[in-house]
Amino acid sequence: MRVRDLLAPGAPRLRLLAAEEELDRQVSGVMTTDLHDPGRYLHGGELVLTGMLWRSAPADSERFVRTLAAGGAVALAAGEAEVGPVPEDLVEACRRHRMPLLAVPDDIAFGTVTEFVGRQVSADRAADLAALVDRHRMLVSAAGGGGLDAVLDLLGGDLDLDCWVLAPTGAVIAGPADRLSAEDRDQLVRAHLAAQGRRRRPPYRARLAAGAYSLLPAPADPGTPSALADWVLAVAGDVTEWTAKRQQLAENLARLVAAERHRRDEGRRLRRRLADEVLALLRRDADPAEISRTLYASSAMAVRSEGPGPGPQQGDDAWLVLSAEGAGLPEGVVRAVLEEALGGAADRALVAGDGTGAVVVMPATNAPVPAEALRELLAPLEAGLGPEGRITLGVSAPAREAVGLRGALEEARHARRIAAARVGRVCVAGPEELASHVLLLAAVPDEVRRAFRGRLLDTVIAYDLEHQADLVRTLEAFLRSDGSWTRCAAQLHVHVNTLRYRIGRIEELTGRDLSRLEDRVDFYLALELA
Repeated sequence: MRVRDLLAPGAPRLRLLAAEEELDRQVSGVMTTDLHDPGRYLHGGELVLTGMLWRSAPADSERFVRTLAAGGAVALAAGEAEVGPVPEDLVEACRRHRMPLLAVPDDIAFGTVTEFVGRQVSADRAADLAALVDRHRMLVSAAGGGGLDAVLDLLGGDLDLDCWVLAPTGAVIAGPADRLSAEDRDQLVRAHLAAQGRRRRPPYRARLAAGAYSLLPAPADPGTPSALADWVLAVAGDVTEWTAKRQQLAENLARLVAAERHRRDEGRRLRRRLADEVLALLRRDADPAEISRTLYASSAMAVRSEGPGPGPQQGDDAWLVLSAEGAGLPEGVVRAVLEEALGGAADRALVAGDGTGAVVVMPATNAPVPAEALRELLAPLEAGLGPEGRITLGVSAPAREAVGLRGALEEARHARRIAAARVGRVCVAGPEELASHVLLLAAVPDEVRRAFRGRLLDTVIAYDLEHQADLVRTLEAFLRSDGSWTRCAAQLHVHVNTLRYRIGRIEELTGRDLSRLEDRVDFYLALELA
């Protein structure tokens, strides 16, 4: 029962004197006392009945009410049979501590109030127990039939209980999205990530302008040990004030959400394998036709999962590449984070793991661009990154067909380096920020790039393999030193004459002259392509 039930028709004739705004508190039992300090006997949730015999001076009221508030009492009922009307100092103390104060007239026995509360609490518990059995059965049935939205619709319609399942970016996975603003979602996921970072035990509580919310995590795959990839179940209200049985209902719901998350992740395993295969093909400069076949298989899989409709045509799509890196984060976390951040678009994207980072290949029509939109999307994650955590992400321009994907990958990686040079916990850069040779190289077809690199470097690489001469590293150092013999020799820890011999050998093998700017530029570009 709630405190306001003590004022309803059929209840004992009590008068409300203070804290009308707190009448929704849950009453779990009754305690009768006239002790000066009853705090050690309070367990939380009690309606305290008192004859006010503890009061000998106005200051006693403040001390007594402060003790009740600290002990978790939900209301105070003061009897007027012994000492007369409730004094104003007690009313003021209850107002200060937001403690509902009820006056018990001298013709109402404390036993009558205790009996009324006992009947109400027992009836509530019996109803809860019966209802929870039915709720659990219906929840399991709904989860098997209509997914999470069916479960949350059931709770909202049957129990008037608003619940949402949120991605760590604040996106609504299930629940009435129109009843939770974007700003509130952002605050809730930030509160969840911050509480996880402080290793608090759930449920976590968050108080927004709209009221109190309880947050329960629905963990990702156990192999991804980070709250950054967890879903969160947000429940309107403070679960900790519910009865034990109702709290069990919330915990069961969180388990159902976690089970649905696991089922969804299992369905993505094949796409993850395809993504890793595409990244491996790009890394070894595979034939574009081979890459195109894998992309076509990915598109066909997405169409089948979405239902009937026109199938994909091989070579029709323009593709976008995202390159992300996570600093101070466990391996696999960035991949899981991007899958959640992309939302429904992730079902048409290929998200590959790349050490502590990830690479995304996705149809350009499904991409959440521009880069600034991606940064805003990922911004709530800042609350869960920890003291050393950081995510940087680069976005390529669209690449037409598979032949341009290798260049798009390099473009995305260069954009990510630009993002990494910035200040911030989540930084994103796009192709519009690349104003150098990188953009030109990315637009060159793969076969032309391979031919250009091969003509300049193949003979040097072969010589290194045969003689362990270290010519490629010498060439890189020479160009980084702007052609300075002394700086380059010092960097390589060799004599200048040794350096001159190595550079001369490179010129003999390639027919180029490293004193010429044009040849230096060609070598630099070839090394960039390598």
